[in-house]
Amino acid sequence: MSDKTKHLCMLAIAGIVFVWSGIRPHDYFTWFLEVIPAIIAFIIILITYNRFRLTNLVYGLITVHAIILMIGGHWTYAEVPLFNWLRDIGVFSRNNYDKIGHFAQGFIPALVAREILIRTSPLKNSKWLGFLSVSVVVALSAVYELVEWWISLVSGEAGDSFLGTQGYIWDTQSDMFLALIGAIVALLLLSKIHDRYLKRISS
Repeated sequence: MSDKTKHLCMLAIAGIVFVWSGIRPHDYFTWFLEVIPAIIAFIIILITYNRFRLTNLVYGLITVHAIILMIGGHWTYAEVPLFNWLRDIGVFSRNNYDKIGHFAQGFIPALVAREILIRTSPLKNSKWLGFLSVSVVVALSAVYELVEWWISLVSGEAGDSFLGTQGYIWDTQSDMFLALIGAIVALLLLSKIHDRYLKRISS
């Protein structure tokens, strides 16, 4: 299977989930806010596809991240049924799907940042590569939390489903911490695999 075919398959999977997520979601305001990062990512990938094609590993991870966002958009992060069930049987004290989302918010962008830094900067063999990749992720996570705050201030109760704190006072801090952990785990687990994918691009 060619790379383009693989990319089309990923796009088709994400497209199917996107259509499903937009059919009778919890509310369209929250749905739009949750899926807009995936839409923006798709537009950027489309614009840069021919002149800066990413590795299949990163495209696959972006697809997974988009699906996580779309599931959260359909039900809201506080009402995903599986995690409601886990809460109800006592595994969690709340619906923790948002924590999956924020872990992914660190895990996937860390590889994206790593790839861009390796391919566009002198950091390929630098000890700073991991640190800067994680720093990019933590900065993005902080910006996302600021956006959540601003939307909540502007929209009032309409933004509560997007904010999704569920009464947890440390929600913002734990979200950023999970993004940090996700980024570190991604680099520890996937850096060597990522390097192999990068060699295929350069060869």
